[in-house]
Amino acid sequence: MQTIGSNVQDLESVARKGSAFRRIAVRIPTYIADVKENPAWLPMFMLARTLPGRNLHWLTARKHKPMPRAESSMFAADSTTATSALRNDGIFTGLQLPQPIHEAILDHALSTPVFGNFSRKLEFKAGDHGEAEKTFGRTILSGHLFERSLDCEAVRAVQRDPLLTDVAKSYLGAQAQLITTRVWWSFPTAATEQDRSMASLDKFHFDLDDWRMLKFFFNINSVDEGTGPHVFVKGSHRRRRLKHQLTLLVGHPAEDVLDYYGKDSRVTLTGPAGSGFVEDPFGFHMGTVPTARPRLMMEVGFGVSKPSKRRFHGEPILR
Repeated sequence: MQTIGSNVQDLESVARKGSAFRRIAVRIPTYIADVKENPAWLPMFMLARTLPGRNLHWLTARKHKPMPRAESSMFAADSTTATSALRNDGIFTGLQLPQPIHEAILDHALSTPVFGNFSRKLEFKAGDHGEAEKTFGRTILSGHLFERSLDCEAVRAVQRDPLLTDVAKSYLGAQAQLITTRVWWSFPTAATEQDRSMASLDKFHFDLDDWRMLKFFFNINSVDEGTGPHVFVKGSHRRRRLKHQLTLLVGHPAEDVLDYYGKDSRVTLTGPAGSGFVEDPFGFHMGTVPTARPRLMMEVGFGVSKPSKRRFHGEPILR
């Protein structure tokens, strides 16, 4: 005979599964567009979630000789230290943008209209977020600049910095190339489950945009616990629970992930304006919803496959 406690657990399990499948449903139009653009995306999407599939693909990585510290880089870090940390932990946190750079990106993001919740129909300036929610009659969790990011010289300077390329080639192999550059806001709001799902917030997940990837993230404004910090699980890029490999779901509850990797493996990435880190996005990670202040984030991503023209700015397909 089942107890009340077991009934509650069963109901929670059903709710989680329902939520997970809704997350997949939201992304189906994007998956279909990915396959149409590049049929090779489908075997990657199916096999790259498994460690045997990924490890086989890592054997194709071509050797890259790290460059000496480049005087032309805006960063004080060196690629050897960053690459070693990435291999061990899946993350390196020793990056800092110069003040003029992160201030210029912030100014650009404040003065340039963004697109809310990935929809080009929801256009507004970040400072008008509250009014935009009233105008459009819905909550707006995120505001992406998409291709407008590259209208900012400071964004382009970060994107082409030689340290980023050197770390990417040292870690992923000499064939690593730039595949995405994004700048976006996350706003404090009562976000719907669908909007949180599309923005990959509040659920540990791993990325499957390519066989091998590396992503650099920069907090353009200062980030604390109330600003929706990014969270990463150290070591989860190189070992993976079997049930997390043999499922189409990439998102999993925090307790499910941390029970396996250990609560001490969780790293919350707070920091001053301009602070940055680089991670292997096959490791479990998530963004969190801001509760007090908006967060402005910049991402520069590298991969080893032909870049998607449609996904260059991280734009999904919406129904």
